[in-house]
Amino acid sequence: MTLLRTPAAALLFACLLLPHVSLAAETKEDPKPSKLAKALAPMLKAHRGVVTVAIKHLGTGEELLHDADRPMPTASLIKVPVMVAAYELAEEGELSLDDEIEVDKEDMVAGAGILYQHFSPGLELTLRDAIRLMIAYSDNTATNLVIDKVGIDRVNQLMDRLGMPETRLNSYVFRRDTSVDAERSNKYGLGVTTAAEMLALMERLDVGNPYGNKPADKKMLEEMRDHLRAAQLNDMVSANLPSGVVAGHKTGAVSATRCDAGIIESRTGPIAYCVMTTNNTDTSWGPESEPQLLAAEIGKAAHSYFTSSEGGVEAPRIARVLRIGADGPLVEALQRTLNQHFDADNKLGVDGDFGPNTEKGVKRFQRANKLEENGVVDAKVWKALGPLVMEDDPAPPPAKINTVVLERAKQDPLVGAPVTTCKAWAIANGETGDVLWGFNESGVRDPASTTKIMTAYLVCKLAEQDPGVLEEVITFSQRADNTSGSTADVRVGEQVSVHELLYGLMLPSGNDASVALAEQFGMRMPEVEDGEDTAYNRFVQAMNAAASELGMEKTGYRNTHGLTVKGHVTSAADLVKLAHASMQMPVFREVVATRRRGVELGSVDGYTRNAVWNNSNRLLRIEGFYGVKTGTTGPAGACLVAAGERGDTPLYVVVLGATSTDARYVDSRNLFRWAWKELGVE
Repeated sequence: MTLLRTPAAALLFACLLLPHVSLAAETKEDPKPSKLAKALAPMLKAHRGVVTVAIKHLGTGEELLHDADRPMPTASLIKVPVMVAAYELAEEGELSLDDEIEVDKEDMVAGAGILYQHFSPGLELTLRDAIRLMIAYSDNTATNLVIDKVGIDRVNQLMDRLGMPETRLNSYVFRRDTSVDAERSNKYGLGVTTAAEMLALMERLDVGNPYGNKPADKKMLEEMRDHLRAAQLNDMVSANLPSGVVAGHKTGAVSATRCDAGIIESRTGPIAYCVMTTNNTDTSWGPESEPQLLAAEIGKAAHSYFTSSEGGVEAPRIARVLRIGADGPLVEALQRTLNQHFDADNKLGVDGDFGPNTEKGVKRFQRANKLEENGVVDAKVWKALGPLVMEDDPAPPPAKINTVVLERAKQDPLVGAPVTTCKAWAIANGETGDVLWGFNESGVRDPASTTKIMTAYLVCKLAEQDPGVLEEVITFSQRADNTSGSTADVRVGEQVSVHELLYGLMLPSGNDASVALAEQFGMRMPEVEDGEDTAYNRFVQAMNAAASELGMEKTGYRNTHGLTVKGHVTSAADLVKLAHASMQMPVFREVVATRRRGVELGSVDGYTRNAVWNNSNRLLRIEGFYGVKTGTTGPAGACLVAAGERGDTPLYVVVLGATSTDARYVDSRNLFRWAWKELGVE
């Protein structure tokens, strides 16, 4: 969730001298998000990885947070707290920035920086110069020299005093044997922080009290700011800032983690920021990599918003770079779009594989449009291609749509059931499951992830017959790991109990979890009557058999998760029957009423890691609601099967085909309120 807060609202949750607190996980979205929030939201949502953002104009106090309290790996960004701790010790006289340090051979570590590559052991430099190399060049050898003077514990103690408990230095660089917390090191690497805490540290550096309540020495404070201004790696947030705009900052990058935090010195005042990404699908290096492009576009948008007289901002876009070896739906769209520009003799096969023929096609297009002929699809190629042809039957151009004057229906009469956006709904008695009211409740609709109610129902039925089923351990297959869409994020070879995986199935709506459960239990189901006799197909067949037993006459299942496929359908009335049957089982009822679940995952390789699953059902944030499942796809729209009780009157409400995520909750709450009023509940 992305929130923009005004200065007045900011006083309610954050102050420079107090720990920074984000309400992003618990509060409603701003009903009138800023232009910046609107511009960034699609890009943040579409990013292939985890992204957290904290941005604040330090003059006005206006800020934007996106998942800003999530702990994230820092990579070299943790070097900023190391610098601040060193300067605090210097101010207190416990060390001198002019102390000479001799670089021994055992001190030198590879990776970022210049000491390891360009200098020999025996070099002497001051602590101040080591800090400069640590920040400006992200020098790993210099970093370890500074940590040796400061101490890991002193860095973490300072962060505690500043109210930043999630910000931690775990070890020396490339010295896991020095870790002060092995579990944290395994999970996060060199360091961990949150976007909100790093933003707060940058704000302290700007106003002059980076150590706590007392002001810092002005000379030392300016030295720290100057170290940040000297940063040599400017390919993230600062990459697309206008010429002449200075940003004092520090980046961090390892494998699938890229982050950047600093202060943009804009003409309207300082803009503090922190952008953090991890688990990035694109782990390539260079300014064209997706996480670095994302950070650059965020920086450009934020600067534009806070410096424009009208708060204008150009909607940022990330141009995913495609080259030979890529595959998937985006490559299919590329091939279709290229074919729009080619004659019949040069058409490409639309197979989703970026092979030699597609590369030749890209070069042909680049040559025709006077672009660099390298066979790589980058921002310039995407722009030249124009709108992508995502399907074989593309939509007409906007000009043909927008010139049509559409008729308007008469206003709704102020009687009857509440107006809703959804295509179908049903309200049912929570004790009997009998439908009380409905609209198109028997109409056939795509079920999206409400499908997973049936997946969980079958597993819970097995557990009723044999409770030991819940303790069985599932090892994730490659097929489960590769399942697209919403995910529990359990990787191939990792292991989890059936009981815990039910949470991974129902809370984050894990498509991967549904496949893993089907593979675990499918062979205990009857043989497939028509088609390939696999565990997965047996499980899907059992889903259909269970639907028939429950009288779900309009329901047909083709998979375990709800991704759109022909014949995978249900109705609002059928989902009432399924929900009522499922909620009679204590394990199911407990799982779907849970808002958040932590789990330790094992693996065939011997390691463990922690995961947290959050429930996508927002109604659980309101008293009286206790289940059951959300679902969203393009064809299905936004769907919700909900259970709630007011007084002694429980109800089920099913909403299918709402116009948006927010709309499904408005629709369902309106239907609950209307039904309880009709039933005389106060």
